[in-house]
Amino acid sequence: MLGIDVENPLNRLPTESLVRMDEDYRNADHGSKIFSGFTVGEIEALGNFPDYAKLSGVAEPSPLVGFDIDSAAPRPYRPFRWPYHQTMSFQKMDPDYWIELESTYRERIAQRLALYTKHGSDVLQALPGSELACKELMEMMLQYMCTRYPECFRLDKSIFYNNILDTRTDLDKLHPLLVLLEHVPEDFAITLRNEETGRYHLRAGVVLSTLGWKLSQKMGLELGGVHAPVPSYKEKMAFSMDRFFTKMPAWSPIQRGSWGLEIGQPLFLPEDHPDWSHRESQNPDLHRDDVFLRADWQTLRRMPLSGGIVFNFKALFTPLEQFKDEPCIPSLILKILDQGEQGIMKYKATWHVEHVARPALEQYARSQIERGIMTKNWTEQTLDEYPFYPGYNKGH
Repeated sequence: MLGIDVENPLNRLPTESLVRMDEDYRNADHGSKIFSGFTVGEIEALGNFPDYAKLSGVAEPSPLVGFDIDSAAPRPYRPFRWPYHQTMSFQKMDPDYWIELESTYRERIAQRLALYTKHGSDVLQALPGSELACKELMEMMLQYMCTRYPECFRLDKSIFYNNILDTRTDLDKLHPLLVLLEHVPEDFAITLRNEETGRYHLRAGVVLSTLGWKLSQKMGLELGGVHAPVPSYKEKMAFSMDRFFTKMPAWSPIQRGSWGLEIGQPLFLPEDHPDWSHRESQNPDLHRDDVFLRADWQTLRRMPLSGGIVFNFKALFTPLEQFKDEPCIPSLILKILDQGEQGIMKYKATWHVEHVARPALEQYARSQIERGIMTKNWTEQTLDEYPFYPGYNKGH
């Protein structure tokens, strides 16, 4: 891999030889180095859409031949753990699932475009110095989509064809983040290394599925600032996260999940949204059919050219009632609701639906014992099938 040291990517380079975090690489001297180890000249010589699988060391995804977007269902992520500690809980990412397209694709793309039209820079921004990382992310993602879903997407030089939406996009005429917005129903947040401090800052993103915050409130912040509201982040996780980002190689992307219980399916719900106040009370008219699990499945990977680290996340919604047939899931959720660390549970903000969710989950748990789906003496613990549920793989 040309010019790259994935084991320890230029942590020892003198700062004067590096392109600055806020500097457009296209204006730098050809001999200047990017944090990844490539020179500006080497990156320009690679041109558009180089072989990112080779550059990163991450295998290409397996093609899904005969893929039908209208019948495709997402994998049923159930990121419930017990004991429930405040950790990042990283796992190795499966290259086949960097992103995952399913039957809500058209609906979600339209919803996200409408949100961008309304909220603009609150949900999509790119600060100076992020030009290479944005371009690289777009190229990596389109390359991935064409390989994973060959019957749905095609790339012909600078023209990207989307057969699901029946669109043709000239990549030379659109900002890379807008390309992602128009074709990928998932969020991306790009962090870049500050050459003076070695810390990572949020420098670009297309983020439209947040609860309680907006991208514009986090732009430019270090990891600690981005995660400031997370309970005990500074005390328990800040040092290890900074260290992890420093050492993370391009060839080892990871994944993790978070979850909450919501009324309906809120995709973008900042604190100034009128519906945010609903989380501060328990509606006596709320029905169990109104309650959904929101699972946010996230990936994290270093990009090989810019050296930037990109978060990717997608919100998936599951009706509460679906848990009645998923072994052990109701009992595991109840355990977390009952005995989870108070600060974490307050941050998770499930209280506004618990008056409905708890009785429903208790009923589902009893029913599972009666039907033999779960043994009466089962002890709540992280499932061997994590992040799914027992029996899922048998029928899929």
